[in-house]
Amino acid sequence: MSHRRAVALMVLVTLLWSIAGVVARHLDSAGSFEVTFWRSAFNALALGMLLTGMRGPGLWSGLLRAGWQVWFSGVCWAVMFTAFMLAITLTTVANVLVTMAIGPLITALFSRLFLRHRLPARTWLAIAVGGVGIAWMFGQEAKSGLSLAGTLVALAVPLAAALNFTTLQHVGHGAAAPGGRQDMLPAVLIGATLSAACTLPMAYPWQASMHDIGLLALLGGVQLALPCLLVVRLSRELAAPEIALLGLLEVVFGVTWAWLGAGERPGASTLGGGALVLGALIVNEALALLRPGGNKAPVARSAS
Repeated sequence: MSHRRAVALMVLVTLLWSIAGVVARHLDSAGSFEVTFWRSAFNALALGMLLTGMRGPGLWSGLLRAGWQVWFSGVCWAVMFTAFMLAITLTTVANVLVTMAIGPLITALFSRLFLRHRLPARTWLAIAVGGVGIAWMFGQEAKSGLSLAGTLVALAVPLAAALNFTTLQHVGHGAAAPGGRQDMLPAVLIGATLSAACTLPMAYPWQASMHDIGLLALLGGVQLALPCLLVVRLSRELAAPEIALLGLLEVVFGVTWAWLGAGERPGASTLGGGALVLGALIVNEALALLRPGGNKAPVARSAS
């Protein structure tokens, strides 16, 4: 896969991820844990069908023989699925996405600490500029007195995502399995199942209407299952910090959808910070494509 195609698919991933907030704002009566349960349950159902079609019946027996990397990644996915939807029900879409956007900084740190990768100067610069934009937005949102609980729950998402992307990068370069790369796609199914199982006891009493169930089915299948499978595949083509950096587009898309579709109008600081993030992404990708061999996936060099 060319670098251009990998980047384009990652942008599609962020576009699909970004619809969660605006769709959640149109739910009728489902509570926080019920919203999370139904989305994760439909996600698990969609993933089960897709992966069975891709891997055959051996998928299920293979889960029992999967390495620790698959199960660790599954736990990370479960934390991401659960914390994100709970946070969306506790605070504004913009606040959740802004909090999540510190992911590239954490991912770059973990990539350096655990994988001993050297990052291109352009990537560090882009992360720094994006970080300034995120810090600006976060500071202004905090001053407005938004729910601290929602922010704290949202913080679990970039922490789990950084661990997950770093693990996927480790496996993607073949370092985890002497006989070949570990198949990490089942980890997404594990994560969805764990998320649904953990939130089921707290989802009672059921309050979701059929309208809610339909929207949550959309979130589970289209907004979550498909893009999560894509991002696992893209971890073989793009460096972990670059995936996280491109993931910042979810902030821009998500805030825009919430504004246009749910009336959550962002302030000037959110728009300004989003412009910095988008500018950092454009410059980083332009420099990657202009360098010799820019149509190939950039692989961070090991310091060892």
